[in-house]
Amino acid sequence: MEALREFASRLVSFESTAGREAELAAWVRERFEDFGFETYEWTADASVLADHPSFPDDPSEIDTEGRPSVAGVVELGDPDAGPTVVLNGHVDVVPADESAWSSSPFEATWDGDELTARGAADMKSGVAACVFAARRLADADDLDGRVVVECVVGEEEGGVGAASSALDSPFPFARDAAIVAEPTELTPVVASEGSLMKRLTLRGRSSHAATPWRGESVLPHFDRVREAFEELAAAREERVTHPLYEGFPTKWPVVCGTVEAGEWASTVPASLTAEWRIGVAPGETVAGVEREFDERLAEVVAENEWLREHPPDFERFSVQFEPSEIDPDEPVVRAVRRALAENGVEDTDPRGVTYGADARHYVEAGIPAVIVGPGSIEQAHFPDETIDFREVETAVDVFADAVRAFFEAGGQR
Repeated sequence: MEALREFASRLVSFESTAGREAELAAWVRERFEDFGFETYEWTADASVLADHPSFPDDPSEIDTEGRPSVAGVVELGDPDAGPTVVLNGHVDVVPADESAWSSSPFEATWDGDELTARGAADMKSGVAACVFAARRLADADDLDGRVVVECVVGEEEGGVGAASSALDSPFPFARDAAIVAEPTELTPVVASEGSLMKRLTLRGRSSHAATPWRGESVLPHFDRVREAFEELAAAREERVTHPLYEGFPTKWPVVCGTVEAGEWASTVPASLTAEWRIGVAPGETVAGVEREFDERLAEVVAENEWLREHPPDFERFSVQFEPSEIDPDEPVVRAVRRALAENGVEDTDPRGVTYGADARHYVEAGIPAVIVGPGSIEQAHFPDETIDFREVETAVDVFADAVRAFFEAGGQR
C-alpha cells in the first residue's frame, strides 16, 4: 500500500494546528476530486456554535474564520436505496515543541513500518485509512448506499467542524451511522467521557512579606478548595459507576492543571487563578457535575469568614465536552466488530475511554457513532508521536469491511 503511505506522509507534512488547517483542507479536497469523489466544504458558523453547550457563549471567542472542513462522498449503486455511513477524522493537530523531538515533527520520518510525525497517531493516519477504505468501496458494484469521508477541523477545540456538520448538515441526504477513526488500537469504543473546564479566582490582601500578618494570603484558601475538590472526586469515584470503566485506576479524573498566584516573592500573594479539568461520566451531564463542584465550593466558602466576605469566582472557560454513549448492539458497532474479527483482531469487546471525541456530536444528532482506529492514544500529543503503519493498513480493511457489513445488514438491528 505504497499510495496509502505516501498519502499519510503528505498529510503529516502540513502544520495544521488550530486556525492553520485551510491549506491541508484544500489539498484533501483536490485529492477527493482526483479520486472521483463528490466534494463538499463547510465553515462553521460561530453564532450557531455559541448556542451549543460545548462552546463559549460569545461567538467572538470561537475561531471559525478560514477553517473549512471538507468531505468526499462515494455513491454506490442506487445511493438512495441504501444507508449512508460516515468515516470521520479530524485534520487539526496540537502544536509540537521541536526541541523535544528527535526529528522534524512536521516531516514524515519512516523507520521500517513506523511513521513518526505530529498527527501520525492523532489522527492523520486514521484519516488516510478512511480515505483509502472509501476508494476501495468505490469499486464495489454490489452495494447500494453512500460512504462519506469527513475531514473536519477544530476537534482539539471542542469539535468545530464536526459540531457544525452535526448541527447544520452540509449534505442533502441523511447520515445513518458514523465511524470515528480516533486512535484506539483497533478497539471499538462505544462510550467516551466528558469534561468540564472551570477557572477559580481567589482574592486575598497583599502586604510586605516581612509583615505577613497585615495581609491575607490566598494560598491557605486555595488549599481548602483543592482538598474539598479532591474529597469530592474520591467520593465520585465510589458513587458513580459504569461497567465499561471499572478497569481504569481513575474513572472520572479531576485535575488542577494550572495555578498562578502572587506577584512578587517578597509580597503576600493576594490573587490566585487555578484551572480544573473535571471528568464527566457517560450518563451524566456537564451541567449536573458542575452543580456538584459549585455546591462543594459554596460549602467551603460558607465555612470561612474571609471567603464569605470575598467570595471566589468559579466560571467555565474554553470548551466543554459532553459525554456520549451508544448501545453496543447498534448495527454499526456489530458491523465494526465483525470486520475486526474477520481481519484478525482477537479482542473486539466494546470499551469506554476517559477522553472526549467528535463522536459525541453525531450521537447527539441521532447518528450512532463508534470510535475505532489505528494507533494508540498514548502517542497522542507526545513528542516523537509514532504509529505502526501495519495497523493503518489493517484499518483500511476493517473500515471497508465494516461499511460493507453495515450495508448488507441494511443498517437495521
